[in-house]
Amino acid sequence: MSPLILVLTVFLLALPAVFLGMSAVRGGWLTLPALLLLCIYAWVWLWFRPTLFVVRPGILEVIWPLRRRQLRREEFSEVKHLDRDELRRRTGWGMRVGAGGLWGGFGWLWTEKRGVVQMYVSRTDDFVWIERGGERPWLITPEHPATFVRVLSGR
Repeated sequence: MSPLILVLTVFLLALPAVFLGMSAVRGGWLTLPALLLLCIYAWVWLWFRPTLFVVRPGILEVIWPLRRRQLRREEFSEVKHLDRDELRRRTGWGMRVGAGGLWGGFGWLWTEKRGVVQMYVSRTDDFVWIERGGERPWLITPEHPATFVRVLSGR
């Protein structure tokens, strides 16, 4: 996790505790927003935030706590390690649609040059771009991006 995302995550995780503390001091009306935030956080953790990217023969498996998805490696026309500047040149301006800030950014990234990109990132640099032919490209941040690209590309 990059420092920026870590700071944002810690801040967001503290909000329910702050709301519950204020609720105890000033009355119970902030309990509901605290519980709503906790439900949203659980949903992001269980549904949006990938736990693991696993490279297997012929597939890339993406694992979340409540689901799994397999991408056939034969569909990949390009797997590339990108820095922030190269990503910006490739996509232009972008806007996230989905969960963001808490543990990273997950969901869709609408981009000026590439349209919608499937995005699962927990850092602000060291991206892996997966081009999938006629399908939506993927932007991810595995733990060791250079090794991940080398293994996924079969090199």
